[in-house]
Amino acid sequence: MAVQANHQAQVPIASVPPLYSDTPLAMIHTPKFETGNTDPFTIEASHMALSHNSFIRGFNSIYQQAPRIKPADSTDFVGYCLAWHDCVAEHHHYEETEFFTAIDNAVGEKGVMDGAVEQHAAFHDGLERFKSYLLEKGSDFSYTELIAIMDSFSEPLYTHLKAEPPQILALSRFSTPERPIDIVAMALEAGKKSVTLKFVFNVLPVFLLNMETVDFEGGMWHNIFPPFNAAVKWVLTKAAPMWQRRRWRFASCNADGKIKHLAV
Repeated sequence: MAVQANHQAQVPIASVPPLYSDTPLAMIHTPKFETGNTDPFTIEASHMALSHNSFIRGFNSIYQQAPRIKPADSTDFVGYCLAWHDCVAEHHHYEETEFFTAIDNAVGEKGVMDGAVEQHAAFHDGLERFKSYLLEKGSDFSYTELIAIMDSFSEPLYTHLKAEPPQILALSRFSTPERPIDIVAMALEAGKKSVTLKFVFNVLPVFLLNMETVDFEGGMWHNIFPPFNAAVKWVLTKAAPMWQRRRWRFASCNADGKIKHLAV
């Protein structure tokens, strides 16, 4: 692995943490990238795919670094893992309590997104075992046990993360000129209800700092998603993460949305 030219001294190869890679779970392409369409349902399905990719990078970053965590880093790493859990769990909670209800109301049918709810249930227990294990063991966790728990729910989690964007795309069948559905606005409004000050400081950084936009799909989403203006983006990606900065160093990306070397 090459050392950056601006280093004043040669760094031993063994001391340089590896660059994050998309393994064991692969990234999901957005419908906009795959089709070139720009209708609201394609855009919202693409936003969901990008969000899901952040969850995937978070999963991968935990999976890759867990075997190399030293005792001095274990408490911070556990905090990072728990933040990732809370981010995924909160996302699915807001979907089931806010977003999916709004979809039902807009289309005039109940249970339109029941398939997604069933997918949530398929990995729920494994996700909660992940949290319970870390709360019980804390800094004394065993990486082999932690990875075994992750392996136990990775398949249903990934199946869901891949399947949900096409489910959102398919909702276009309900939107008519007489009864248009503003799916982007609905998702944005539902998402706002889950954001609290505690969430911003203790959970949101694990989402934003696993959001790679510089190179993914040719950079077509860079400075586009998440839809923040420059000032808000600075606060959320650079200022707010200072509160728990030792946790967020385990993320896969830097504040500018580019893949980085892992912390360990």
